[in-house]
Amino acid sequence: MRKLFALAASVFLFTVSAALADPVGTYVVEGTNPGSDKSYSGTVSVERTGQTYRVVWVVGGTRYIGTGIGNKDFISVSYKSGNDTGLALYAPNDEGWVGVWTYAGGTQMGTEHWTRQ
Repeated sequence: MRKLFALAASVFLFTVSAALADPVGTYVVEGTNPGSDKSYSGTVSVERTGQTYRVVWVVGGTRYIGTGIGNKDFISVSYKSGNDTGLALYAPNDEGWVGVWTYAGGTQMGTEHWTRQ
């Protein structure tokens, strides 16, 4: 009986951890631009689209749309808005996801933190 309880508890904890780490959801986003201390904030939503993710940021009234790949351990996103394109990489933390990003052709990185709503 103890072994069955331990197994059930382990499965439950694994499932809860995996669900919490899944990037799908809606977040408050805070970040800094590459090469500057200028900060920004907005929202970001992540939805699963087959084997990929659709990521949509709304920052300062501008909408950025991206396609991501990853799992519970990381998500990498390429994005576009008008003529702006770029790449971002995120890892889970206790509050959501934290990462770095740059514009296409960039030489410096910005930072972002997503806090789950």
